Formats: sequence, structure tokens, C-alpha cells
Amino acid sequence: MLTLNNISFEFGGRYLYKDATWQINPGEKIGLVGRNGTGKSTLLRIITGEYSIESGEINAIRGLSIGFMNQDLLSFSTDESIHDVAMGAFEEALAIEKEIEIILHKIEQGDESQELLEKLHDKQMRFEQLDGYRIEQKTANLLEGLGFTTADLKRSYKEFSGGWRMRVMLARIMLKEPDLLLLDEPTNHLDLPSIQWIEEYLQKYRGTVIIVSHDRWFLDRIINKVAEIANQKITLYTGNFSSYVQQKTERLELQEAQYRNQQQYIKEQQKLIDRFRYKASKASMAQSRIKMLDKLERVDAVENDGSDIRVKFDIIRQPGKKVAEIAVQDKSYGENRLLQNTQATIVRGDKIALIGANGRGKSTLLRMINGSEPFQGSTEPVHEVHRAFYAQHQLESLTLSNDLITELANWATDKKESELRALLGAFLFSGDDVFKKISVLSGGEKARVALAKTILTKANFLILDEPTNHLDMHSVSILIEVLEDYEGTFIVVSHDRHFLSCIANKIWWIEDQKVREYPGTYEEFEASQKLLQQQKNAENSKAKSVAKEQKAQQQKVHQQQSAAAKSSISDDQKREQRKVKQRFDKVEEELKSLNDRKTQLEATLADPAVFGDPSRFEKELKSFNELEALLTTKSAEWESLFEQLSKFE
Repeated sequence: MLTLNNISFEFGGRYLYKDATWQINPGEKIGLVGRNGTGKSTLLRIITGEYSIESGEINAIRGLSIGFMNQDLLSFSTDESIHDVAMGAFEEALAIEKEIEIILHKIEQGDESQELLEKLHDKQMRFEQLDGYRIEQKTANLLEGLGFTTADLKRSYKEFSGGWRMRVMLARIMLKEPDLLLLDEPTNHLDLPSIQWIEEYLQKYRGTVIIVSHDRWFLDRIINKVAEIANQKITLYTGNFSSYVQQKTERLELQEAQYRNQQQYIKEQQKLIDRFRYKASKASMAQSRIKMLDKLERVDAVENDGSDIRVKFDIIRQPGKKVAEIAVQDKSYGENRLLQNTQATIVRGDKIALIGANGRGKSTLLRMINGSEPFQGSTEPVHEVHRAFYAQHQLESLTLSNDLITELANWATDKKESELRALLGAFLFSGDDVFKKISVLSGGEKARVALAKTILTKANFLILDEPTNHLDMHSVSILIEVLEDYEGTFIVVSHDRHFLSCIANKIWWIEDQKVREYPGTYEEFEASQKLLQQQKNAENSKAKSVAKEQKAQQQKVHQQQSAAAKSSISDDQKREQRKVKQRFDKVEEELKSLNDRKTQLEATLADPAVFGDPSRFEKELKSFNELEALLTTKSAEWESLFEQLSKFE
């Protein structure tokens, strides 16, 4: 459906792609991956036509529709409700709906011209083709799936924060159901329930999807192909992300072996050349080997991706058995009560993942455990616990005038510069980047520096709020290794399920204003939740079956009671009942006949031969209007007779 042929694109004085080729086929769900700075988001903008390539060509099927969800959409602003903003996806259907309303108003005013009626027919047919009668419900279902309440749908778009606005724009793009859907970090700003919902949506999506994401778990659940940008080329792998990792490892191992063998071969040939090139009898042989080496297609050495970086997280000493304990009577913000009559205990060795939907109080609970958030309740004293708290507001503690290496050196005086450089490299700061001033860094870059500083503390209890934000997959892997080797205790809030599945041995979540705990890994927790849901569904099914049986029994009793009541009515009442029943049956038969006639007339009016003959069309339309009036009268009589019959029961 779309092909990139030998494209080249230069940005900032260097090539992101050089003679790169990629064929995108219908129905593929593709993960676009690569290290930061390789040009993933840029490639999506090339596909949309926003950026022009330097050379090569892009071919697409005629009429290809493309939807692109990116972070730039946050600049959009309006006073409209979020429901109306999302409904903007149905631009054509909404325009036709307005036209239909105008036409119907003209007809009500007496304009029944042939041209107007033909136009109404055409517009109604197109509106139905666009599924126009269901667009409001589809919009509401999608927005609620992304975490909005029914009441939220009428609220102004401007009332919501950036993360929630992005959900509205995501819904708007998804509702268009384009042939090719491009998603740039779609899980940013989404909580776990919303991520799981969008996973299910994309799994069923019939179009082609290209996703740039650092969420490995998310990619594994959706994609069936990986396109990797590396060395200015696009390499394709079949399968999900985990399959790609395995295939790439095998490919790099093979490349490394081929490189070593080729280097050994070149070395051996060079020795022969050096030995014989100045001997007259062997000079021609040496020249032949020189030409052979010049023509040899060289195997590239495997680049060091930094996977050998090891970051050690030391602790001062182990604390007592109990690391933290709080008893909460109440924690509220105005009328919004987050926690009530609950308690939580953290013991030495706990690796806790605190999960759940946004707005439930996860970050608030972390601050309460840290002692920086007041609440009604109490905390128990602990022994030898040294806390370190990482959250977005920790950025304020950075010294803006320092460069990165100085900021870390002042924080960890016992570390060598090589160790600090290795740590900064793990968090995407390499080469001269380490001499940048904190003041010139972006918000995401400052967050990475603050996380690096947290790792350099010798705290034995870590409180981490969304530490994987602003990290690429490689940096997340480094952080996973750090926390796996960490000998202390931690509690972490994150929506990255791969990260959580690697580091947690307990799961916490907030439900009914209580802190709940599952004593196991994230994968075990998810499996238990699925089992609970299956049991709940089975119980609901059984309850429905019992309720249905009870209703049938009640109807049976009611029928028996009705029969007994009917047997006791007087002869006059019986005669009156028979009379009403006879009239009711007659009117019902007449209604059936009139409705059949109405169907015939509707077909006649839609016949081109009829609405092409003005006099005949006018005659048939008059008959149709008379029939509508008669139907209204008969329907009213039917309802009256039905009410009378009900009194005899």
C-alpha cells in the first residue's frame, strides 16, 4: 500500500537514512524502533508528506488515508466539548447531517419539488453509508474506553490537562479509521486501564498500524512486524518485539563471527602482500591479492550499544525489618476522598509496584510514605531507614549553573569521572553532552539527570514515581539491571508493564479507598486478575440464568392468577371483553395491511421512473401522506383498545 524506495534524508548535517527501502503492506501492525536520534518520528512525518526526502521516491495506493497521532497535537485548543472535538473525525457525515436538516425544514415549509426530494434521498443514502446514525455512540464508547466518564463528555476541551487532551486527539484520529494509522508514543499520558483498552482496540483494527513506542509490553501485544532504523537503513523483522530482540541478537552474533573471520582473512592476505610485493617473481601475485582485497565487500563491525554498561547502586547499610508503615484514617482533597481507614506496611526486601488508573492517589500515597504529604492518621517509627524520593518535582533541586558531570560529581564525591560518565551514558548523555549546563536541558533531559542522581545516593529505601518517563528502551533496560541488583527496598509507580514485570515482587493498588496487596510478580498478578474476571463472568452468567428462571416462574404464577381472575368475571364483562377483543383483532389486521401498503409506496417513491415523472410522483406522494394520516389514527385506536383489554386481565 506504500513503498519507500532508496530514500535519503539529511537533518542537522547528518544523514538519518541513506538509500533506505521499506514496503508497507495492508493489515500489518508494525513497531518502528531504534535508538533515540535515529529518526523514528521524522520517518513518520516523511510518510505523511510533512517532510520532503532528498532523493528516492515514495509510492502509495490511490486514495490512501493516513491518520497521524503525535505530541504536536497538544497545541490544539478549543472551547468545544471533548465529545464534539472527537466527533470532528466524522467531518463528511456531520456536514451531510446538517444538509439533511436544512432539506427537511424546506419540505416542512411546503417545498416538495422533485429536485429537493431527489437530493434528500441521495443525502440520506450517503449518510447511511457513512454509518452516520451510530457516530455519536461510537464516539462516546471510545472516549469512555480511554478513561473519560459519561459526565466528562460534555466538558470543555480546555478544562483538561495535556495528557487528557492527548487522549481526545487520539480518539479523534482512531474514529476516522484511516487505512494507515501512525502512532508516535501513544501510551504517553495513559494509565494502565487505558493502555490495556487501546491494546484491545488496535488488535482488532483492520487497517495498517505503525507504532513508535518505548513500551515493550505494549508492542508485544499488538505488532506482527518490526522495522528497525539503524546505520541509516531500515531493517525488517517478522514477529513481535520479543521475537525481534531474539532475531537481532542472532543476527549480530552471526555478523560478529563473519567480521572476525573476515578480519583474520584480511590479516593473512596482508601478510602475504607485505612479504612478496617487493619481490619481482611474486609481485604480480601480490598485486592480484591487493586488487582482490580492494573489491572485497567488507562486513561492518558490530557497534557497541552500551549493553555492557554496569551501574552499581550502593547502599549505606541494611535497615531494620520494617521499612515503612502508615495507618490512614482519611486522605482527601476537598470532596475527593482518596484513602480511608486503611494501612500499609513495607518490609525489608520488598520490591513493590504501585499500579492503577490515574486519579486514584498513587503519587499521593508515595508522598505520604515519604513524609512530605500530610494526612489524617499515623506513621510508625523505623530503624536505620535512609530514603531517596524520585519524582518530577525533584527537577527543582538541580543546580542550573552546573554542567552534568559537575552536578553528579558534587552529589557523589566518591565516584570517579569514568563511573559518572558511564552512568550519564546509560541515560542518553554521551560525549560532550556531559558538559551541557543544566539550564539548557529540556524537561525530559532534566528528569534523566535527576534519576541519575537518585541512583548515586546510598539510600536503602527508594520511592520512585514514574522513573521510566523520558527514557528509551535501552535506558529502561539499564534501570531494570540497577534495580535487580539493588540490595535495598523500593516502591515504584509506573505504567511500563515490562519494567514492572522485571523488578517487582509485590503489587499494590488502590481500590475502594483501600490499599490492596498481591504477594507476587506483575505477570502472576495479571494472571490472577484474569482468573478472577472469568470467575466473576461465570457468576454473573449463573445469576442471570437464575434471574431468568425466577422471572419465568413469576410469569407462570401471574398467568395462573390471571386465569383464575378471568374465570370469576361476570357474563356482561365477558361479552364486553369479547367485543373489545374482536375490534382489537380487526384494527390490528388493518394496521398490518396499511403498513404493507406504506412499504409498497416507499418503494414506488424511490423508483427513478416515478420521481422522474412529476405528475405521477405528486399523485403517489399524496397517497403516501393520506396513508400516513390514516396510520396515525389507527395506531391511536389500537393503543386505546390495548389499554381496555389490559383492564380485563
